[in-house]
Amino acid sequence: MRDRSVLALPLRTVVAHRVRSHKEAVVRMTPRPDLLARLARHTQQREQANLRRRLHTIDRVDGPWIERGGRRLLSFCSNDYLGLAQHPALIAALKRAADEDGVGSGSAHLIAGHRRAHDALEEALAEWTGRERALLFSTGYMANLGVMQALLERGDLCVQDKLNHACLLDGAQLAGAALKRYPHGDVGAAARQLAQRGDAPALLATDGVFSMDGDIAPLAELAALCRREGATLMVDDAHGLGVLGARGEGSVLDAGLDQDDAPVLMATLGKAVGCSGAFVAGSASVIDGLLQFARTYIYTTAMPPALAAATLAAVRLAQSERWRREKLRALVARFRRNAQQLGLPLMPSSTAIQPLLLGDAPSATAAAHALEHEGFLVTAIRPPTVPQGKARLRITLSAVHQESDVDRLLDALSRALRALPV
Repeated sequence: MRDRSVLALPLRTVVAHRVRSHKEAVVRMTPRPDLLARLARHTQQREQANLRRRLHTIDRVDGPWIERGGRRLLSFCSNDYLGLAQHPALIAALKRAADEDGVGSGSAHLIAGHRRAHDALEEALAEWTGRERALLFSTGYMANLGVMQALLERGDLCVQDKLNHACLLDGAQLAGAALKRYPHGDVGAAARQLAQRGDAPALLATDGVFSMDGDIAPLAELAALCRREGATLMVDDAHGLGVLGARGEGSVLDAGLDQDDAPVLMATLGKAVGCSGAFVAGSASVIDGLLQFARTYIYTTAMPPALAAATLAAVRLAQSERWRREKLRALVARFRRNAQQLGLPLMPSSTAIQPLLLGDAPSATAAAHALEHEGFLVTAIRPPTVPQGKARLRITLSAVHQESDVDRLLDALSRALRALPV
């Protein structure tokens, strides 16, 4: 039966409709690139370049020791810098709070998820870092995305160190800001980038301690630059909190700066603090602004209240047990002194992150395998995490290590690096 609606149309309209339909059919016959096939192709390219990432399941952790695949290895790649992750006080606080409140918070902070444990932890974090208020986030990645999205608008300027963590770079791009990256630690280059757009609202963001190099940002100079240029300074202190400063306050206070100098401070709770999550600290107005506009805070479930209680116990230990920082500093000094005597390729770091620069990915991978054969777990860091030609072993020290552990590692490193092809 013929379509009467078509018969009612003028002949020119019917012809145009049929031509258009034919063209659409031709277009649909053209094979569309398959997203999953493309992803598989990119993964295969990583495999061919010896850069493919793989998961390895840890069966058990006992201080600095881990068990994996039936082997017991001495780990030098954890960010548990103060050795708090398995502390009995944290475990007891977690169990006690879980008995009272259960495990999950069940809701976002702004609905029904904000408990007394969260509030107490935020107050303690604000006091520790010398800020008026603090705001908890589920992860450091979410914290940085939320801050950037709340502060920056399309057309604003965001100036960043080239070695900043990926989440700072992603945050600026997602906010639509003009992202300018200066050579690592180059305050003069940062000044030139700010000066090029002197009329734009500007945020200068930097890691406090750089996660792959282990060195500390020139925070005092960057703060002075921001004051001159009318820019806002944001510091990601994921690897400085708990480690730097007399009470572990982090890199900002250790540099003699305060809330006015660096108005936005982010730090994580899964490294030196030994737990999980993150926070942003600043003035009351900054934190209230994030409450209104930080989407990664507003639209996600609050961290478990029992975890907040355990984190509060960790914060108190990190503040009071100064011997942990003192021991860590002594281990770092011992490692660097003896590594220099052995001629190992040290990078200029005074923190718990002690990278050995090996250059190419195969060398870094071979050294990591050799160390594992001798009973050590040390991660090889390869591109794209670090630039081409900058592959390395990322060695991290902890207060739970002993001097003998460091000495044994150095002996094994010396043998592993001597065995590498020239």
